Amino acid sequence: MTRARRLNDSFDTGLVWFRRDLRHTDNAALYYALKHCERVWCAFVFDTTILQPLLETWQARHPDEQVQDRRIEIILAALGELDDALRAKGGGLIVLYGDPSDLIPKLAAELGVDAVFTNHDYEPVAIERDEKVGEQLTEAGRQWLTFKDQVIFERDEVLTGQNKPFTVFTPYKNAWLKQLTAFDLKPYPVEKYAKHLAAVPKKLHRELPTLKQLGFAPSNLAELKLPTGMSGAQSLLDDFMSRIDSYADRRDFPAAKGPSYLSMHLRFGTVSIRTLARIAHEMSLQPDGKGSATWLSELIWRDFYFMILSHHPRLASGASFKEEYDRLRWERGSEADEAFSAWCDGRTGYPLIDAAMLQLNRTGYMHNRLRMVTASFLVKDLGVDWRLGERYFADLLNDFDFSANNGGWQWAASTGCDAQPYFRIFNPITQSEKFDAEGRFIKRYLPQLEKVPAKWIHAPWLAGRERLAEFGVVLGKDYPEPIVDHAEARARTLARFGK
Repeated sequence: MTRARRLNDSFDTGLVWFRRDLRHTDNAALYYALKHCERVWCAFVFDTTILQPLLETWQARHPDEQVQDRRIEIILAALGELDDALRAKGGGLIVLYGDPSDLIPKLAAELGVDAVFTNHDYEPVAIERDEKVGEQLTEAGRQWLTFKDQVIFERDEVLTGQNKPFTVFTPYKNAWLKQLTAFDLKPYPVEKYAKHLAAVPKKLHRELPTLKQLGFAPSNLAELKLPTGMSGAQSLLDDFMSRIDSYADRRDFPAAKGPSYLSMHLRFGTVSIRTLARIAHEMSLQPDGKGSATWLSELIWRDFYFMILSHHPRLASGASFKEEYDRLRWERGSEADEAFSAWCDGRTGYPLIDAAMLQLNRTGYMHNRLRMVTASFLVKDLGVDWRLGERYFADLLNDFDFSANNGGWQWAASTGCDAQPYFRIFNPITQSEKFDAEGRFIKRYLPQLEKVPAKWIHAPWLAGRERLAEFGVVLGKDYPEPIVDHAEARARTLARFGK
């Protein structure tokens, strides 16, 4: 992989391959292509090796329904905005459909470019894909140049004093902050070289595909009014700036407007990580910078998990970070299958868990605190293998990113690096009482519990059937009985991990 600071070659023509970086500003690959080439074309590939499994997974779960995936609509919206921005500067997007391992080398040959530029991807499958592309380009006499763009520090840039990768977050964070310089946060001045953008050749010009052409049907994205593309990221960032000072105090409460809601935009690169980290770092140095410092810490977690995956690619194959936990015996059989289905559907009988799962199912978003609580419940209350939950989140989260999703699940399951010790088990009732005390979030997704007062909303069965009837709730009819007793489940988990 080429280090951005060492590129000295100049080329007549180049091709930029957009992937997880759907913006025309502060984009490393685009900047270096425009700076070092006289003419630059831009391309995006709807990767069938990614799309086909999405189609198959949906069809397996919903055989009688049209396939939906908000993320495809999010990508289409971002591409439309990116294409417009590039066209306004004399360029545009060449949009292809198929396997990029074949299409990118073929496109490079058709355009006759000297070099192909793209930004690093860190997942093992993506690395293997990029190696194939690079080999074909090299054999054809073309340069293959890739750059760091979606993280501040990658694989080997932050190491221990013994030059080894960190496995614990806090010392990694401290080293990350100590190593940080203004250069690391400096935006790439793409605009300065935009004149080198080349228009899409007529023979390659085509409109963006429709959802239907890609094999998908519309989801409820429009109804959710989710801001998309670069403009959507900017609007969310502007809004967050007005309340960032309260981030540390509000971020754990799902009924409050606490998070930045920018994780999806980081996932698709419609905002630059350098922009966010620069703002967070500068504001964290102010006397009232507690909220910004907490937000910066969350951004550093993102780098941490990318680094962990880079050094431990076996995680992508379902391995536990702590290998000894691959021997754990999870619940099996029809009861475990039903428990998993109940968790997925939001019918466990624990209101906070169910409301969180319904939020995910209906919107593709789940509050970060609730990701931890629901994951803990699946693994440590139901005894279900964390990999099943990890996969479910991967299929539904708008902001799905393998490294963060895997890291979060293994943290909750106590199988990962710097994970929660197995004997620390979230109590779903006390978590509910602490972070949704009045039940505002619960009632947003479980309106049948609207009349249940705060005293009973976290564990309705404790109110008794007669009292619940006064609130219009019959357990087993209007809302499920609890699927498991937490105290008993906790004992089973301690035995499972303690063996």
